[in-house]
Amino acid sequence: MIQNEIRPFLKSHDGDIQLVNWEDNGTVTLRLLGACANCPSSEQTLSSLVEKKLKNCCPDVKQVNLVQQVSETLIKQALQILRREKTSDE
Repeated sequence: MIQNEIRPFLKSHDGDIQLVNWEDNGTVTLRLLGACANCPSSEQTLSSLVEKKLKNCCPDVKQVNLVQQVSETLIKQALQILRREKTSDE
């Protein structure tokens, strides 16, 4: 399902998807990659496309979670702020 239907759609938007975990209780955890990872519509894509298709083909799937991505730029900015605060406290 992911390989044949979901991945081609995401690739057409310069994105991709990765299965992170599949738990016995029916919880599936996925990660969006490429352009889809930081897209403002990633939650919408997950619920309207990915979750719907997975639940239709696999009745055991009860919940689909998305691993939240943090951009490298955001991490660098946070580190700069933390380093500035540490130096000003000393």
